[in-house]
Amino acid sequence: MSGTPLAGLRVVEFAHMVMGPTTGLILGDLGADVVKIEPMPDGDNTRRLTGSGIGFFTMASRNKRSVMLDLKSPEGLEVARDLVARADVLTENFRPGALERLGLGYAACAAQNPRLIYCSLKGFLPGPYEHRTALDEVVQMMGGLAYMTGPIGQPLRAGASVIDIMGGSYGAIAVLAALAERERTGRGQHVQSGLFESVAMLMAQHMAQAAITGVEPAPMSARDVAWPVYDIFNTKDGQQIFIGVVTDTQWKVLCAEFGLAALADDPGLATQAERRAARPRTLPVIAAAFARFSAADLVARCERLGLPFAPIAKPADLFADPHLRESGGLVEVSLPDGRKIGLPGLPISMDGARSTARRDVPAPGADTRDVLAELGYPAAEIDRLIAAGAAG
Repeated sequence: MSGTPLAGLRVVEFAHMVMGPTTGLILGDLGADVVKIEPMPDGDNTRRLTGSGIGFFTMASRNKRSVMLDLKSPEGLEVARDLVARADVLTENFRPGALERLGLGYAACAAQNPRLIYCSLKGFLPGPYEHRTALDEVVQMMGGLAYMTGPIGQPLRAGASVIDIMGGSYGAIAVLAALAERERTGRGQHVQSGLFESVAMLMAQHMAQAAITGVEPAPMSARDVAWPVYDIFNTKDGQQIFIGVVTDTQWKVLCAEFGLAALADDPGLATQAERRAARPRTLPVIAAAFARFSAADLVARCERLGLPFAPIAKPADLFADPHLRESGGLVEVSLPDGRKIGLPGLPISMDGARSTARRDVPAPGADTRDVLAELGYPAAEIDRLIAAGAAG
């Protein structure tokens, strides 16, 4: 067994931004040979994003090879068709109809390569909304996630591209399912993943709650907490930590460890329901007890006691997280300026093996010559295509 179960699988990626490249990232981390098609003359525009998008390309481009093609030129388009003819999987997140106009839609590609799994990553699955332009934030707003995340009356997008990444992950699941079916039938198929539908999946728990209770769920910031302790507390050294107490045993442990005998002996706090109802009077007492400790001391005690806890971390804190570092959870890649950093690998292991960076983030067109040579193009023809601007 290994961490590269998809070794030998050939993927051609026509994708940019986050959703499409996430599907390729997952397949590449699992061992597939992912060939990313980038436009001439400078490569994927995602490379040049700034602000909150500056990390998109670095995050999603390890374990891929880069080929630059001018798909508007007949010769560049012919190279793309040659790649697709020998691929197992094609991924794309172009606007609806864009690849069809180039002759690279599903029908044309399947006619050329009946075993091809053609994965379209879209804002919406086929239906009334399918021609709308979608973004992660758009579908978070229209799908209920922003409502459930922000305070009442202040919808707020989640703090990461969660739906792009989730939609890309569902795309990878669809590809794997189609590959399994191809083993039985010998034929590929067109699979699709939708951003809006991914948000709807996240909202299923709240939809079920509404149906069962007849009451519209309130945003999580105003939620009716189900547990006696399920809150963020301040520590002696000015930090914050989340602590949960969700069982009778944990309540007893909490009271014994932190000198809360008065709460332990209170006959009005004998059951979970009573303790939950008494939160307004018990939480200030518990908060005062926690505030006597530094964050490190509180973490050590909670870990020893088996209480659910979490220091409030920032994204950059994860670079030094001991669990990620020691468990193989960070994969080394290069930044655009050449510096090396560790970014999270796939959150899975296979027979104990974690995914690694077999290939660093590629420069634009870094693998054009090698990939065309593998397709059988003579060196002189590759030189000619590059000189003509059809490839780069």
